Amino acid sequence: MANHRVAVLVLEGAKPLDVGIPAQVFTTRASMPYEVRVCGPAAGIVAGGDGLAYQVAHGLEALEWAETVFIPGYRQPDREDPPASVVDALVAAHARGVRLAAISTGAFALAATGLLDGRRATTHWHYTRVLQARHPLIRVDENVLFVDEGAVLTSAGAASGVDLCLHLVRRDHGVALSNQVARRLVAAPYRSGGQAQFVPRSLPEPLGEFFSSTRQWALERLHDNLDVGQLAEHARVSKRTFARRFVDDTGYTPMQWVLRARIDLARELLERSELSVEQIADRVGLGTGANLRTHFHRVLGTSPSEYRQTFS
Repeated sequence: MANHRVAVLVLEGAKPLDVGIPAQVFTTRASMPYEVRVCGPAAGIVAGGDGLAYQVAHGLEALEWAETVFIPGYRQPDREDPPASVVDALVAAHARGVRLAAISTGAFALAATGLLDGRRATTHWHYTRVLQARHPLIRVDENVLFVDEGAVLTSAGAASGVDLCLHLVRRDHGVALSNQVARRLVAAPYRSGGQAQFVPRSLPEPLGEFFSSTRQWALERLHDNLDVGQLAEHARVSKRTFARRFVDDTGYTPMQWVLRARIDLARELLERSELSVEQIADRVGLGTGANLRTHFHRVLGTSPSEYRQTFS
């Protein structure tokens, strides 16, 4: 069988790790049934992020050659859409049956084509709300590592780009080759796309934000049986005012935020301690191991033991 043809489309401001991941995973070598070409809006130098530039050998004609096109993430995706020539080339490629896959903020370039409208998609957690606001027809899912919609795929941050690439190798050629590639990359051989993005802990916003001192107070008492009344009392406002303004400030109800803070603390203890799941559940205020497992899976899409294994 002929090698599967992969084009990596480098746009202005491209992030070096995002570019390197598909180029290295689908590397053109004897052991891999793929051929890779790195391209840009035109052949030549493409200004990248982090003080780098890319010398690409191919322009958009590479998309006519490719069977899969990767769009790596790039800086400031919320500023403006990619050039019309890029958008048109991606739409034409999709119409020919080419598979399109975005890493991180590369999802914004895919969104500009309209091909994500009505579909599930994800991007880096920092930009999920921006993507949803700019493209309301997309069903943006901030709680996954990647989304496979068949002909169009999106992933979260750079590391989840590895997961997406391994997923495609597994889809194309099975587990054996995917595991071989994972060993070469020294990467986890499999992380479910439904597993949640491991975002930073829900620390209080800088002083001056509504109720930041109350959130800090709550973080120091997660083991207690906190409720909205206690939080509102600390903030010295009514429960109704506290609940309304808390949502405006954080995007979560008070108890949703407390639950996520408890799960975040549980994550840290799973990564950094030898405590059992039952001990961790007690320490973070979730009572029982069963309760921790239920909420952990609901928020992160994986179990405490699987999460610990990932970081062990």
